[in-house]
Amino acid sequence: MSFSESDPPSPTKANQERLGPVAGSRAGDAYLVQPDAGPSHGVLLLHSWWGLTRGVKDLVERLADEGHTVLAPDLLGGVVPSDAQEAQQLLAESDPNATAALIMSSLIALRANTLDPQARVSVVGFSMGASWALWLATRLPTDVDAVVAYYGSQNIDFDELEAPVLGHFAQSDPLVSEDDLVEMHSRLLLSEKSFDLYRYEGTSHWFAESGTEGHFDEAAAELAWQRTIEFLARFVPATHQS
Repeated sequence: MSFSESDPPSPTKANQERLGPVAGSRAGDAYLVQPDAGPSHGVLLLHSWWGLTRGVKDLVERLADEGHTVLAPDLLGGVVPSDAQEAQQLLAESDPNATAALIMSSLIALRANTLDPQARVSVVGFSMGASWALWLATRLPTDVDAVVAYYGSQNIDFDELEAPVLGHFAQSDPLVSEDDLVEMHSRLLLSEKSFDLYRYEGTSHWFAESGTEGHFDEAAAELAWQRTIEFLARFVPATHQS
């Protein structure tokens, strides 16, 4: 399997965007898009093992078009793997403590760039990014107001979790087994957390990421996206009400 990138679209006129070091982040680059409307709630977007691709940036821009300040940290240090073997090797060689520190500092940077210290923050993650999103919401429960997890799971204790969770999962997925999903579902139930998990018929892992050849499913991706937008509108509305 390989990853292909499409030509960059024209920048969204209503938003300001930047790729590079972000104010408030102690390490690493990120893709940041801020709505011109002023202070807003924030979305931290955590990519899959394919890296900070053009497709990820498109999602950042789409969320910003909804009125959010969105930050996507580059968890792979500028590398965009060409195939699954390279991606898996990079993941195996990565330092999880360094990744955790980068994600937590990115959360701080996102808050700084919303221009409002009282802004709500959600975390949207894909694959490994979804697993990190669930971890972050449990590790820093008072700092995360909502979680959207695309085909990523966690077998951790969710007792400390406060954020509602929306999960999008493939019908056939060797990376998130049926046992993984059942276990996470059971842990969320036992912890009495607010969550909704959806399965998408005929899909496989990475179905919501454009450019993943043989996996991207446009119809399922769009349905999941609309559910994501509706979920964020309920729990982390784009326009900040003071």
